[in-house]
Amino acid sequence: MMLSDSAQPDPEVRRAAVHCMANLCLSVPGQPYLEEPYPNICFQAFLTTLQSPKSSDMDDITFCMLLQNALKGIQSLLNGGKMKLTQTEELGALLAVLKKSMFHGLPGLNIELPTVLYPTLLPQYDGRPPVKPQQPESSTSQPTLNKKKKSKVKSKKIQQGEEEEEESSGEREVAPVAGSGREHLREGNTPSSSPLGGQCLPVEGDGAAGKDPFSPPIRSASWKRVSSSESDYSDAEGGMQSKMRSYQAKVRQGALACFLSTIKSIEKKVLYGYWSAFVPDTPELGSPQSLSLMTLTLKDPSPKTRACALQVLSAILEGSKQFLSVAEDTSDHRRAFTPFSVMIASSIRELHRCLLLALVAESSSQTLTQIIKCLANLVSNSPYNRLKLSLLTKVWNQIKPYIRHKDVNVRVSSLTLLGAIVSTHAPLPEVQLLLQQPCSSGLSSSNSVTPHLGTPDRCKKAPSGPFLEEASVSSPRGSSEPCWLIRLCISTVVLPKEDSCSGSDAGSAGGSTYEPSPMRLEALQVLAHLARGYFAMAQVYLMELGEVICKCMGEADPSIQLHGAKLLEELGTGLIQQYKSDSTVPSDQRVPVTLVVMFWTMMLNGPLPRALQNSEHPTLQASACDALSSILPEAFSSLPSDRQILCLTMLLGLNDSKNRLVKAATSRALGVYVLFPCLRQDVIFVADTANAILMSLQDKSLNVRAKAAWSLGNLTDTLIVNMETPDPSFQEEFSGLLLLKMLRSAIEASRDKDKVKSNAVRALGNLLHFLQPSHIEKPRFAEIIEESIQALISTVLIEAAMKVRWNACYAMGNVFKNPALPLGTAPWTSQAYNALTSVVTSCKNFKVRIRSATALSIPSKREHYGSVDQYAQIWNALVTALQKSEDTTDFLEFKYCASLRTQICQALIHLLSLASASDLPCIRETLELNGDMVQSFILQFLKSGAEGEDPGAPHSSHDRGQLVRRALEHVSSIQALTGDTAKRAIMGFLEDILTIYFDSSGSQVAIPELTSR
Repeated sequence: MMLSDSAQPDPEVRRAAVHCMANLCLSVPGQPYLEEPYPNICFQAFLTTLQSPKSSDMDDITFCMLLQNALKGIQSLLNGGKMKLTQTEELGALLAVLKKSMFHGLPGLNIELPTVLYPTLLPQYDGRPPVKPQQPESSTSQPTLNKKKKSKVKSKKIQQGEEEEEESSGEREVAPVAGSGREHLREGNTPSSSPLGGQCLPVEGDGAAGKDPFSPPIRSASWKRVSSSESDYSDAEGGMQSKMRSYQAKVRQGALACFLSTIKSIEKKVLYGYWSAFVPDTPELGSPQSLSLMTLTLKDPSPKTRACALQVLSAILEGSKQFLSVAEDTSDHRRAFTPFSVMIASSIRELHRCLLLALVAESSSQTLTQIIKCLANLVSNSPYNRLKLSLLTKVWNQIKPYIRHKDVNVRVSSLTLLGAIVSTHAPLPEVQLLLQQPCSSGLSSSNSVTPHLGTPDRCKKAPSGPFLEEASVSSPRGSSEPCWLIRLCISTVVLPKEDSCSGSDAGSAGGSTYEPSPMRLEALQVLAHLARGYFAMAQVYLMELGEVICKCMGEADPSIQLHGAKLLEELGTGLIQQYKSDSTVPSDQRVPVTLVVMFWTMMLNGPLPRALQNSEHPTLQASACDALSSILPEAFSSLPSDRQILCLTMLLGLNDSKNRLVKAATSRALGVYVLFPCLRQDVIFVADTANAILMSLQDKSLNVRAKAAWSLGNLTDTLIVNMETPDPSFQEEFSGLLLLKMLRSAIEASRDKDKVKSNAVRALGNLLHFLQPSHIEKPRFAEIIEESIQALISTVLIEAAMKVRWNACYAMGNVFKNPALPLGTAPWTSQAYNALTSVVTSCKNFKVRIRSATALSIPSKREHYGSVDQYAQIWNALVTALQKSEDTTDFLEFKYCASLRTQICQALIHLLSLASASDLPCIRETLELNGDMVQSFILQFLKSGAEGEDPGAPHSSHDRGQLVRRALEHVSSIQALTGDTAKRAIMGFLEDILTIYFDSSGSQVAIPELTSR
């Protein structure tokens, strides 16, 4: 510590001391770490070292090494997990020195930053010195000469087959925009200017084409001083300058590596407070571009440093979807301030612009890969549905030529970016249009600049098969324009690779005739994204994609097989979505069921059954199970009977698998099949499925139990559907012993983790609803019914996840629907109502309150509500809940206020329509205290269109008015005791509501004369 102090007279001793401290902070597995308080002491020493200016007696290279060691020490502390940056001052001081070190030695920049960066929403000031007047003169005197000389030097390197991957051979002059500078140095194997001209380059707000978005006077002279290899220096001076630049670049790389460790050690919400300090924003007219990570990406002469900066930017963008979701473009420029949403939108646009500039100018394949990966991260997290059009179009047009790049990593990352575009906020109209572009659009280029890019004939090739002719005849109308991206991906997966892009395919297997495996896997992922987000386009190629899937699943590579199965699952899911009852796809644009049957027949006659039996690769087995569960129910019923039996037999057999992934996937698939209309009345299949699910509910794996509980919920939904059919044979034939087993397993599962519990209580509610009088009469069912209801009551009241409590309230409502249960007389009645009234008045989650109010309005007879006191408690709880329907501290709950009031009003009116003479005094007492409040909310209920959660509830104003009228008629028909004024008061209350409602709506309907009034 003493030797590392800035007062140490010997610079070399000080550097060595800091180096030793950095090594001491390195975390070595199996060895004890630094004891407290030494980590914090070391951190402060490193921070002080980075903050201190270079002393006069220290040479530049020693100073660079000193900074490197300090940065390495901080990085070791952060990576070891012993250093927690919880204090704002501490984090701000670290980020300030990291930002300063990120630009250390960068030509043309001499920045002054505050010692501490504070989190703020506004861009922070970068104190840069004013531009010297002589710099523009020097920059205009010899720019062409320098560029030509540099180009000659670079061209020699290209001829020798060298790439600029190291600082010594990778330094080059950075151009202001595409078409100059760096672009002159592009290797002949990368797309450059011809297809990517001004129309594709997203230069927004920079005036005329070619105008530098950064500060040209600062850059030009300084860059030429440093990067020119033919300068006025002697050989010795030139060598020293090159060494100096290498050390400065290592400082910048060390600062970026340390920044990456810092990002990983703090919460994202803390990091985004410093967004404007490191991410560019669109500069104001006439002001220079702020210093950011993009400055390094565009201006640093070292490709390794540029790649490091892009890695840091990717880490910042990763997981930023929620932060960026507030972004919104606006055309209103007359505001007195810039809203946060507009600032973020501006930052997103600037990131697109700068990354696309870097893409066009970059010549290092490794750095190019990082740029494309960074773009993919940006695309995945940006809210394009809230931004102006054209951002994605610019990215799309710029990236298309790189699909044919000679470097396989660039090609793979290009497909990753295209996959991100088609999966973000899908479906987007802008992307829909891009997908319909002609196949060759943007994929060909000037042969003089990019000879490896020819007309993509492989896009026009297609695998032929016996189903293609019939598929083209049966395909829906309105999709005549082929999708070039689907064609490209199919070709990438199934066609032999071309010689033009096989030169540097390091990832390809020896002797393989196909594209390298990463390229084929990425193409399959893009196809899966397209099937998920743009199924209307994918469906045109359904049978062709089926052949691709069969080919992939028949290969030896398990990863190719796995991605083929994933694509099959996405296509199956897309077909199911088309045939859902709420689908907006017109019937004439859906894939015909006959074609779907052909598709699945091809799958089941192909390698899918073999994949299901491939026990050596359980992940593939599980994925094949998921794919098999995505079959369209309407198509399954039309499959040959042997194929149907094959599916059921394999799923029931795989449920005995020892592998948890396979068992979980099988349990889920059985839960899907049990809902199929053609299977749900098959008592034997339902019973076999129930036994298989109950076995999985006992598994040690939480994931298996969660899937089994979901399937048990689905199976019990099937029982309820079968109750509603006229034929009672299913209920009669279904085993009572199996019902008992299911109830016991569901009770046990209701005590499990929340993932299991939420569906276990759903199953309990359905099972109690399904019980027939013949079951309830048996003594062995009495105890299990009591235990089941107690399990539901405890789940309603427990402090569990809100989904669990919602399902428990829903299940309680299902219990109330079974008229055979002794609701109202059983001892558990009051406990059930107490639990629901507690939730409706006090639960923080309004959706749970709504569901409990719905459950309270389900009993159809007055005796089901129990005693007068029990009825009064329910009535008073609902009035209290109505009064507190806006009491919440969570802003997100306010959107459910109207639905909650609607459901409570329905429950109150329902209670009124069942009230007995003994209940009237309690009702009158409540109305005397809160009548005005209740009346105003019921009037809102009558007038509004807000819907409750009960699908059977009346939603039109007329139907709601009829509810109140029926309640009024019921109250008027009650034989009240002599001298009791409660009945008259309640009738007057209801008549006033109807009068006000009909007057306000302009209805001429008269309130019927009620003789008892």
